[in-house]
Amino acid sequence: MNANKDLNYAFTTSRQCMRLLGIWPDPNVPLNVFHRSKVGFMLAMCIMSLYVFTPQVINVIRAWGNVSRMVEFFVAANFSLMALCKLIITRYHGEKLRMIIASIMTDWMTSKSQLEQKTMLKLARSGRSLSFGYFVIVIGTLIAAYYAHIGSIFRNIHQSRRYLIYRFDYIQKSPNYEITYFIQLCGGTYAIFSNYSVDSFISILLLHMCAQLINLRTTLNNLIDELNNKPISSWTFRKGLAAIIIRHEYLIRSTKTIDDCYSPVLFVHMLSATFQLCLVTFQIFTMITDNLDVSFIKIMFFAFYILLVLIQLYIYCYAAERLLTESTNMAYGVYGCKWYNISAKNAKDLMFIVYRSAISLKLTAGKFGNFSLELFGIAVKTSMGYLSALLTIRE
Repeated sequence: MNANKDLNYAFTTSRQCMRLLGIWPDPNVPLNVFHRSKVGFMLAMCIMSLYVFTPQVINVIRAWGNVSRMVEFFVAANFSLMALCKLIITRYHGEKLRMIIASIMTDWMTSKSQLEQKTMLKLARSGRSLSFGYFVIVIGTLIAAYYAHIGSIFRNIHQSRRYLIYRFDYIQKSPNYEITYFIQLCGGTYAIFSNYSVDSFISILLLHMCAQLINLRTTLNNLIDELNNKPISSWTFRKGLAAIIIRHEYLIRSTKTIDDCYSPVLFVHMLSATFQLCLVTFQIFTMITDNLDVSFIKIMFFAFYILLVLIQLYIYCYAAERLLTESTNMAYGVYGCKWYNISAKNAKDLMFIVYRSAISLKLTAGKFGNFSLELFGIAVKTSMGYLSALLTIRE
């Protein structure tokens, strides 16, 4: 199989976005060439830090006491903070991630049976579907934002006091105002694509690990069936079982590497996504209760934005839930195979896999919680609780 083609199929648009941002861990590129991507990485970091995050933090401080204004400014600062953290962590752990991508390419090249390929493609399609849905929402959010902001710059071009996307009132003169407006628009785009690319990247990595666990379980069942049918010796069985145990151990280490790389930033993501959902919902509620004249485009923007925050969280929870299930199924796979038809000595060797599967593989948020579909429901419920408290403070 063409590994590069299969890799591009699996990671779809997230691969291209990560290359643009200078964080794609390409195993085919030597380290000295890999470091050339620092230009794209530094550009994205500087624009988001100086033109999005910093102005909004200053605006939050200046609006202290006015809950509605603070929430409006904090939303953009919070979203850009998530993007900055993900970029830094992905770049920092580039070498570890390059090794994982290299192993994924090897898996695509060395898959021996049609069943293994079908399993990998099935999980890759699940990742592509999630990634594509996420990408559609990203594009919808950007189109609504571009339409609203580009129209705003033409409406305000002759006014004495003009506002930037992220308020910074000291810049009023042309062409400084227009240049800053354009850079801030790029900064918002960088923030959205940074979140999208890393979120999709992590979820597809986890789903690939799920596919390998399924293939490993199938290989184990086939090995035991061969021993039961007597075409292989006990020594051959143990050799095959040793290869399965080594492969299982490697998948465990790879998954833990992914978790160790992203666990701290996912803790920030979990908190930020909960607050983000609460704050955006608060903005919509405020517009409705205050009878504000809001354009249809702005309503569409908020609708897409809420979907964006929800799928941001859901994509992690779905992949982590699938990983938890498949890692646990390794132990159940041993119980479900025909171990009772083989000798007691060979059956005892199967306990190595059971012991290693006793602790399920997980994606954690700073070691304080595990991503799962249950956590997704808890996060949404918690954000609505924060919304209730925020509305009480406003009144």
